[in-house]
Amino acid sequence: MNNEDLKIQARKILDEIAFTTFEQCEPLTRDFTHIPLRPGIYAIRHITEGLLYIGKTQSLRKRFKGGHKAFLWAWLDKYDDATIRIVFRPIPHSKNPTLLLELEAIILRATDPPYNAQIPAER
Repeated sequence: MNNEDLKIQARKILDEIAFTTFEQCEPLTRDFTHIPLRPGIYAIRHITEGLLYIGKTQSLRKRFKGGHKAFLWAWLDKYDDATIRIVFRPIPHSKNPTLLLELEAIILRATDPPYNAQIPAER
């Protein structure tokens, strides 16, 4: 996949994440069984603040079951758990092992969410 195709795919994913209404996002649960095991791009969203964190993972459910710093930071910021939700877009397996990393980097540079500590520089 060339750089322009990556940017187009990243823009589509970002639009899907950004324009998903809060009500359509997944509420927080203890076991995250409503989140698939597939690889994908995800975001932690606040009802009024918008995107707080964007990430990528090979298994969405395992990523959240193992704990996530965005939840700790949201707690420290005193956000009510009813105002935090998860939105995700599964990404089909690719022959390119760096696809998720490249898509995440493009999306992070476009959004600069407050809970992402480092935004990768454009190559």
